[in-house]
Amino acid sequence: MIQYPHCKINLGLSIVAKRADGFHDLETVFYPVALKDILEITPAKNNQATTFSNSGLAIPGDTSNNLCLKAYHLLKADFPSLPEIQMHLHKIIPMGAGLGGGSSDGSSALKILNTLFEIGLSQEQLIIYAEKLGSDCPYFLFDAPCHATGKGELLSPIECNLSNYTIVLLHPGIHIATPWAFQQITPYKKDKLISTIIQQPISTWKQELINDFEAPVIHAYPIIGALKNDLYQQGAIYASMSGSGSSLYGIYEKNKKYQQSDLTNNIRIDTI
Repeated sequence: MIQYPHCKINLGLSIVAKRADGFHDLETVFYPVALKDILEITPAKNNQATTFSNSGLAIPGDTSNNLCLKAYHLLKADFPSLPEIQMHLHKIIPMGAGLGGGSSDGSSALKILNTLFEIGLSQEQLIIYAEKLGSDCPYFLFDAPCHATGKGELLSPIECNLSNYTIVLLHPGIHIATPWAFQQITPYKKDKLISTIIQQPISTWKQELINDFEAPVIHAYPIIGALKNDLYQQGAIYASMSGSGSSLYGIYEKNKKYQQSDLTNNIRIDTI
């Protein structure tokens, strides 16, 4: 069985408070974007041991830490009759870029396994397993914009439709470590909720819709700030870093085209 895990962008990201458990309370809107990986899971042949392979973008680190495999072992612990599998991931979504590709892959693995082997888990039960994989994994069980609070796992659908716009993604190829990014933030509660700002005309977002990670990340990596400025100089209605970075996005009118410049000659650009 094959699925196509999509990525997301964050429309605003506010770090509200440090929690007693060491995590942070936040507010954001997750918006689905049609840049996708490809994940295939099949039963293992002749009951061979479970295998994981990958192609496309190189995946750094130990394969055993991959969220797709972790999803399998989570279910296997509770459903011992789950058979051995062959799993292949073709990686297209950049990693460490604030787009949630790895989380999306892990959640897709849960969905495939649940369907392929008729485990019978409800959406609510899948969400519980997804939370064990990572704070933003539950979002990828949805295919719609969601307002997220808590650690990012408390989700509610929100009206937000960008289908009449073009989204341009810039990938500087800088890996931003999420723990480092959080260490740069002083949490505080904002005067206006992101959920409120999102309902305003998109022309107001530039002045009000903020990603708290942007300032420290741009301070450490000025090229990210230069790329954001380039998006605006080329006519973006709104531009921002996604998540803790380093990918940026610009939202354009449908008839506007982003032109590659000297600044972007060596970076990846996706237009969606």
